[in-house]
Amino acid sequence: MSKKSNTTEPTALESVSAQFSEQVVDQRLTPNPLSQFSMDTDSLRLALVTAQYALRATRQQTPPTLNKPTGLLVLVNGMEQAGKGTAVKQLREWVDPRLLKVEATIGSCPLPSQPIWQAHTKVMPRHGDVMVYFGNWYADLLYSAMRMATSDSDNEQSKNKSSKEKKSLPIAKWQAYLEQQLIKLQAFEKDLVANQTRLLKCWFHVDIETLQSRLNDKDADPHFLYQIDWNSQKVIEKFNEVAAALLRQQDDWIVIDGDDKSQATDRFCHEVLHAMQTALVSSKVSSSETAKKQKSSDKSESNDQTNQALDLNTFKSVKIPKQLKTIVDVDIDKSDYRKELAEKQARFAELLRARNGRHVVFAFEGMDAAGKGGAIKRLVAPLDPREYQVYNISAPMLYELQHPYLWRFWTRLPNEQTDHISRVAIFDRTWYGRVLVERIEGFATRDEWQRAYDEINRFEADLVTAGTIVIKYWLAIDKKEQLKRFEERQETPHKQFKLTDDDWRNRDKWSDYVQSAADMLTYTDTKNASWCVIATNEKRQARLDVLDHAIEQLSLAYDS
Repeated sequence: MSKKSNTTEPTALESVSAQFSEQVVDQRLTPNPLSQFSMDTDSLRLALVTAQYALRATRQQTPPTLNKPTGLLVLVNGMEQAGKGTAVKQLREWVDPRLLKVEATIGSCPLPSQPIWQAHTKVMPRHGDVMVYFGNWYADLLYSAMRMATSDSDNEQSKNKSSKEKKSLPIAKWQAYLEQQLIKLQAFEKDLVANQTRLLKCWFHVDIETLQSRLNDKDADPHFLYQIDWNSQKVIEKFNEVAAALLRQQDDWIVIDGDDKSQATDRFCHEVLHAMQTALVSSKVSSSETAKKQKSSDKSESNDQTNQALDLNTFKSVKIPKQLKTIVDVDIDKSDYRKELAEKQARFAELLRARNGRHVVFAFEGMDAAGKGGAIKRLVAPLDPREYQVYNISAPMLYELQHPYLWRFWTRLPNEQTDHISRVAIFDRTWYGRVLVERIEGFATRDEWQRAYDEINRFEADLVTAGTIVIKYWLAIDKKEQLKRFEERQETPHKQFKLTDDDWRNRDKWSDYVQSAADMLTYTDTKNASWCVIATNEKRQARLDVLDHAIEQLSLAYDS
């Protein structure tokens, strides 16, 4: 069987530019809501494939530009037998099928300790791609809401049958659950859009009579969405009640009437075209944004404080706390350290194994050579290697850059869908790189890293709300101690790999890193996920402090 490189793709826009003038192509790529449903079939097909190739070309810019590669995620939900499959099948025939990714789920109960969106992040489209996703996280939400709604109805009927029967156990009301989850999903989707993944949400609907006739025809039916009995009128009425509540709370759904499948298909394909055109427009950086980007890229060559002064209207750096500026030296006897270490490690392992399956995420940040690796080594020493995963985070790979910046962390979170028995993730460097190194080196624009504080807070809040225990550390040392450790690494053969040219260069930006750390600790220290700052030049004390805080957090989780 021959093997082909995964990077082999059709050359973007070659055929388009060869056949059409730039003016004609621009017309097909420009959103025009007033005439978006007036195209004949040939014009629509041509516009779709033109927009598809143009969207993919946003990530293949040669030479590189400041424009942002942008992807499109099409969420498809709604009634069964409403023409969803027919519409997507037609779309795939009209575009280049190699560049259209299609995924499908039917809905299941959200997994323990995981936000409802987490199970779906691995299939997210790359920037420049178009993906149609049947079911998606809304299938899981509707599956759970329907279970609650039908349970509510059954309980009411049971109470009415006999007042002498035992009172049923209280259950969560589906309305409150639905409202809560929709708020979280709306925030999650907002962050996707802000990070160059545009969304089109299509809801297909048919009346009950049309549904029943299609269910009873001779055509084979697919696996039913939401795992409900579509032959039951009672279930359908309850589903429509739940769906109406969803659509009332979220006004960004496109509702497509599926009574006429041909018309539904035409409407769907026009909506996808319009969404691709809008994504293309959003990928273009305006002249003012270009100027901001240029200033951001110049940041590494000028004083960071000067650049911040230009942006005081939108962001204000905090005063650096004494804890980060004055590091107190402590002495600890080696024999006392070993005794305490063994005791704390044993207690830590005991608590970790008594957490009733809850996921745990450790996030380690700190100055270079502050002792993150050594602390992690002592943290996992009493554990079986199968109980945890350690992720050493460095610069993102190309395929990671082609997704929202949090994507590479979403996909590393403990996951109930995998066969791994570990439900503990330890990150050596984390998502906070966005507001640290990416801010200082100009890898993220000012808008991007300032927006990231809220995005990170929402991300961590979702984890904690779902049941994950999040434990965050900032390890601080002073500049003199860092130099001492750098020199020790340089002279120790088995530690030389830890030292890079970037480490030495970053010493010149020490004050910038301390300021960025102070801002990060202020703006992301939340009730859901608070920071533990460990400021000491004594490695042994830092390791004990890391264990003490982990024991404290796990004890609190155990008590709750």
